[in-house]
Amino acid sequence: MKTYQIAIVPGDGTGTEVVREGMKVLNAVAAKEGFKFETATFDFGGDRYLRTGETLPDSAIEEFKKFHAIYLGAIGHPDVKPGILEQGILLKMRFALDQYINLRPVKLYPGVETPLANKRPEDIDFVVVRENSGGAYTGMGGVEAKGTPQEVGIQIMKYGRYQVDRALKFAFEIAMKRKRKKLVLCHKTNVLTFCGDLWMRAFEEMGKARYPQVERDYNHVDATTMWMVKNPEFYEVIVTENLFGDIITDLAACIQGGMGIAAGGNINPEGVSMFEPIGGSAPKYTNQNVINPMAAILSGAMMLDHLGERQAAKRIDAAVTKATGEKLMKSQAAGKMGMGTTEVGDLIAKLATA
Repeated sequence: MKTYQIAIVPGDGTGTEVVREGMKVLNAVAAKEGFKFETATFDFGGDRYLRTGETLPDSAIEEFKKFHAIYLGAIGHPDVKPGILEQGILLKMRFALDQYINLRPVKLYPGVETPLANKRPEDIDFVVVRENSGGAYTGMGGVEAKGTPQEVGIQIMKYGRYQVDRALKFAFEIAMKRKRKKLVLCHKTNVLTFCGDLWMRAFEEMGKARYPQVERDYNHVDATTMWMVKNPEFYEVIVTENLFGDIITDLAACIQGGMGIAAGGNINPEGVSMFEPIGGSAPKYTNQNVINPMAAILSGAMMLDHLGERQAAKRIDAAVTKATGEKLMKSQAAGKMGMGTTEVGDLIAKLATA
């Protein structure tokens, strides 16, 4: 029997709950499809930091490299200053494992409410490919005269051509597999003239030379946020840099029904990738059995697809479609689902193996 080694990082708050339900579904479909998981759990997160002062040691990075994938719950603790865990765990993991793609499918499932009037599932079904290793998130910059009236903060957006090219290649390859074969570059070339010009030239050169079948378009990031609300059906695949991708994917989560159903992956096509719901740790809901695990379950489906278990991934997607489309769940909002966290996991596991 094929066996996949999975590192589990439940993290903080409700992360433990949603990962537990995700693994429940993953183990169910694995048994149905004839493979299995061997897992190891790592306690990196706010509690460990408060206890030991440690975020993510270098030894953990080497340990993670032994696994087929990483399954993450959530990072964020109310007693830890913002930025410490995010930089010390999430960003360190992404950079150290070179997970240079943040992949965000944006799909409105039937029966899920969207704040966009008259928009249907066929109108909201696109993918955002966010470059995940460069830009302003690399921490380049500094502070001068801190704490004085003359204080200056500097944060640098930096990109190498190789970073841009590999993100574009990933996005073009996804576009080639989609029905319309349409790829939109999102940036701010009229103001960020150096990085913007690099992205635009690379985009046009690669498209013309290697992917002539793919329709290319460009939107400024501010226009992207407008069109994503007004006409989401315009988009099929969006590729963008790190900061803009972080912003537009939260808007995307909103139009697909909320954080409770928004899945994501941090991808290294040649190495170890990490899959996680894009919502936070939601500490106020911890251990109340009310948080929606659907985003974690769908992130698990993304992990299966990445591992090559596409039939198992389709089982989960079909189960979610049935659960939402037939209103087996009343809502995607925490505490309003009509069932508890564990019951949602039970439901999807049952539907996915029927």
